[in-house]
Amino acid sequence: MEPISRRTLLAGSALAAVSLGSPTATATGDPITRWIAQNAKPITELKPGNAQIVGLGEAVHGTAEITRLKLRVVRNLVEQHGFRAIAFEDDWSLGTQLNDYIVTGRGDLHALMRGLSSEARTHEIAELFEYLRAYNATHRDKVRFAGTEYFSTRRLSYDAVAEYVARRAPHRLAELHRNLDPIRPTTDDMGAYVRWYWQEVKDKAPYVAKARAVYSLVRDLPHRPNDRDYAITEHHARQIRSFYTAFSLPDDQNWAYRDARAAENVRWWHSFTRNKVIYWAASAHTANAPHLRASEPPIGFRSAGSYLRTWYGNRYRSITCTFDHGTTLGPITMPPAPTDWFEHQLTATGLDNFLLDLHTHPQPPAVRTWLHQTAKTRGLPEAGPTSCLTGDPLSAWFDTILHTQTVTPTHPLTN
Repeated sequence: MEPISRRTLLAGSALAAVSLGSPTATATGDPITRWIAQNAKPITELKPGNAQIVGLGEAVHGTAEITRLKLRVVRNLVEQHGFRAIAFEDDWSLGTQLNDYIVTGRGDLHALMRGLSSEARTHEIAELFEYLRAYNATHRDKVRFAGTEYFSTRRLSYDAVAEYVARRAPHRLAELHRNLDPIRPTTDDMGAYVRWYWQEVKDKAPYVAKARAVYSLVRDLPHRPNDRDYAITEHHARQIRSFYTAFSLPDDQNWAYRDARAAENVRWWHSFTRNKVIYWAASAHTANAPHLRASEPPIGFRSAGSYLRTWYGNRYRSITCTFDHGTTLGPITMPPAPTDWFEHQLTATGLDNFLLDLHTHPQPPAVRTWLHQTAKTRGLPEAGPTSCLTGDPLSAWFDTILHTQTVTPTHPLTN
């Protein structure tokens, strides 16, 4: 399958202890840097509090150090704090197969991973699935996995809907097929299918109408309360509707639509599993950022994390993994953070691999200003080194920051 990334589609055991080292001279002269240095902690001290959902963000995709750091956080949350569900920034339908792999061991992991977005087809992400499989192999209380996205909804979702209706409501099967069959993808190459529908189909209204009809039919089927078979089928149908709707929208609306649906999918996964959830995604999605704006490309949208904060309050905890400079998958070189990006103050401490709780008190006036003024941070690497995100205060975006100085690219899986 030809590689396709999320950006292309949507933009046109215990933690190892770390050495904090000693603060630099800057840390003793600037009140913000000094406060950070005084309150920096080893990453082993991360605690989720009363969170039901932890947004585990990353400044950019495709860095080895941050991906492995996030895996360590996952291990901590699973083994020490009882989290039993992963919501991952990738396709829902493929996620059902990956969930089957980590629960039962069925399937070829690398073959399944070749269906992920290009930035997730790496050995470091494979380590996440290998850990989840190993944990589940020795524990009765399994960790479950789901994708939060609709953007590559595969034929297996269409087939699951048809199979369910054939079993549960055969008298409506012909009606279903009249709407489902014309929109069922004609290929397993979802990258090619997305490009065809998105860029070549001029009149998308019939596809959207049929997708909505499929969802409405499934939604309205009689079912028992808490029928999990029905719930999964309805969610398949929901992603079909979202897929055709999203790629019929103008680009500027697509971003907002995507995050709204991702938030709903995370909430659904929390309700369905009845377990605490780790939401693994880019920080642009996990942050509590109701007014998020990117400079390049010039887009703005309400983040998934802001919906989750509205719905869950402080039971949604937003964590970001940041860095100063390095190289990401591509490779793309990322220079040190400019002085007006919040990462600059973290780097100025001279510390490496540390945790900062942004709720730590006392906070000197300069620190309060830094935390509550509109922040800037790294944007989309492929848009260039000056691309940045802004729109909300740092104290709104995140509860906790995990910062490292330098990053290197992840390692792609080989065919």
